[in-house]
Amino acid sequence: MALTDIPNIKHTDSNNFFLLAGPCAIEGEDMAMRIAERAITITDKLEIPYVFKGSFKKANRSRIDSFTGIGDEKALKILRKVSETFNIPTVTDIHEVSDAEKAAQYVDVLQIPAFLVRQTDLVVAAAKTGKVVNLKKGQFMSPEAMQHAVKKVHDAGNQKAWITDRGTMFGYQDMIVDFRGIPTMREYAPTVLDVTHSLQQPNQSSGVTGGRPDMIETIARAGVVNNVDGLFIETHFDPANAKSDGANMLHLDYLEGLLTNLVTIRKTINNL
Repeated sequence: MALTDIPNIKHTDSNNFFLLAGPCAIEGEDMAMRIAERAITITDKLEIPYVFKGSFKKANRSRIDSFTGIGDEKALKILRKVSETFNIPTVTDIHEVSDAEKAAQYVDVLQIPAFLVRQTDLVVAAAKTGKVVNLKKGQFMSPEAMQHAVKKVHDAGNQKAWITDRGTMFGYQDMIVDFRGIPTMREYAPTVLDVTHSLQQPNQSSGVTGGRPDMIETIARAGVVNNVDGLFIETHFDPANAKSDGANMLHLDYLEGLLTNLVTIRKTINNL
């Protein structure tokens, strides 16, 4: 697929990486609009193609009392308002076959969670909506295995798919990024590096996932150096009180500095 296949995407001629960024979960309209407005200001300044990210619900929680969402339709309407207000594309993840058609009415990109990327019915349902499909690599999968997920989308009549690497399990409670997989996956589809989820420390005894946000720039720089097509970064103006994935999220105040450095690296790489 081409970047221009994403509706309302800007700066496609900048020769930059593209960015998916936003909160883990939609917690309310004000927070979504605040994060989107700040991210748009930064990405317009740096000429980064930008897609606003927000989950309309969180189905893959460790504990029964973890936050799952504010209501499906309410959150999806907020995503649509973000898109219409700022004229930008949006992405959200789906967890069930019935979610595909529902979410497709509100967003431009449907994301298949890493835990579910082998679920054929879910992948095909997303593909058949005609939307762009973001396939997150399972933490348990090899880079080579992702060619089959991409083929499922293509065989369903949709050529608009990309792959997102979100790290690989390293023992029970840690993740690593194997950068050898990036050129492999780019043979199958454009490839994104999910920087913040790659720094998760899952399966903690508390039932709340930990993380290493101090390593965000380290991982992001390595991804850009290794020619990823895009970056995925969850960001929030108050990560400590975010309702989901706060432990590995980037504080919104640090987004501009990080992206400025990464754009500088990208320009250097482009000249090699």
